[in-house]
Amino acid sequence: MTSVESLLFTSLGSSPSSGDGEFDEDFKFILLPVSYAVVFVLGLGLNALTLWLFLFRLRPWDATTTYMFHLALSDTLYVLSLPTLVYYYAAHNHWPFGTGFCKFVRFLFYWNLYCSVLFLTCISVHRYLGICHPLRALRWGRPRCAGLLCLAVWLVVAGCLLPNLFFVTTSTKGSTILCHDTTRPEEFDHYVHFSSAVMGLLFGLPCLVTLVCYGLMARRLYRPLPGAGHSSSRLRSLRTIIVVLTVFAICFVPFHITRTIYYLARLLKADCQVLNIVNVVYKVTRPLASANSCLDPVLYLLTGDKYRCQLQRLCSGGGGPQPHSAASSLALVTIREESSSKWAVTHRDSSYFACRGDRL
Repeated sequence: MTSVESLLFTSLGSSPSSGDGEFDEDFKFILLPVSYAVVFVLGLGLNALTLWLFLFRLRPWDATTTYMFHLALSDTLYVLSLPTLVYYYAAHNHWPFGTGFCKFVRFLFYWNLYCSVLFLTCISVHRYLGICHPLRALRWGRPRCAGLLCLAVWLVVAGCLLPNLFFVTTSTKGSTILCHDTTRPEEFDHYVHFSSAVMGLLFGLPCLVTLVCYGLMARRLYRPLPGAGHSSSRLRSLRTIIVVLTVFAICFVPFHITRTIYYLARLLKADCQVLNIVNVVYKVTRPLASANSCLDPVLYLLTGDKYRCQLQRLCSGGGGPQPHSAASSLALVTIREESSSKWAVTHRDSSYFACRGDRL
C-alpha cells in the first residue's frame, strides 16, 4: 500500500504535492498561519493584561484567583511560541530553528493544552465544593493548598509529556526541514499508544470530573435558596458553568475527537480519500485548541466581580487598587441543610461587595 505510506509521511509535516497518494494541504498554509497569528495577538494582549491585574491589583489571592493566575500563565507561555509556528506554516513547512526548539514548541502546545484542562478542572471542583460542601471547602480550599495543587499540575503534565520530546523530531526533504507534529512514520504506532494514554489521563478523566461537578452544582443551584441576597453568587456560579463548558465544547472536545479519528485512520491504513477528509477536519480543529488562550480571559471577566471592577477602573483611568480583603471565596452559596451556627461562619467568610474585596 505505497500510497498510504506516502500519505503517512506527508502528513507528518511535509509540504503538499499534487501527486497521487499525498495529502492536498494547501489550505493549511493559509488557515494555520492566519489563525495562529490572530491567537498570538489576542492571547498575548489579554493574558498579559490579566497577569498584570493578578500580580498588582488583585492581591491577596484566594484559591480561585490562584488557579486563574496559573491558567493565564500557561496561556501566555503558549502564545509566545506561536510566531515560530506562523513562520513554519507560512513557509510551507520549513523549520530553520533547530531540532531542540521544534521539540520544545510541540511540547509547549500540549503542555498548555493539558495544563489548561486541569486548571479549569481545579476551578470546577473548587466551585463544586463551595456550593455543595461550603464548610469542607473552607478547610481544603485555602490559597496555599491551591498553590501546591497548581505546582503539582505543572509537574504531572510535564512528566506525562516527557516522551513527546523523544517522539517529536525534524527531518529533511530536499531543501526543506520538517518539524514533525507527531513522529517518524516507523514510530507512529507507538506514538498513538502514548498519545491515547495521555489523552485519557489528562483530558478524558478531567472532562468527566468537570461534567460530574457541574451536574451536581446545577442541581443544587436550582433548588430554592435561603434568602435572595445570594442570587449574585448563584449567577456567578452559573456563569462559570457556562463559560467552562463552552471552552471544553469549542476548544478541547472537537480537537481530541478529530485527532483520535485521524490517528486511527492512519493506524488502520484507511483509504486515501478517507484520510484526506479526516486530515482536513483535524487540521481545522487545531486552531480551535489554540483558541482557548483567548477564551480563558472571558472566564475571568464574566465570573470575577473583583477582576471586572479593576479592569473597568483601569480602562476609565481610575486610581490604585481598592483596599484588599482577605475574605475567602469558597462558600459561594448557602445550604438549607446547614445549621444557623454553621451559616453564620460561612456567611462571615464569604459575603462582601463587588469592588470592595468581592471574590474573583
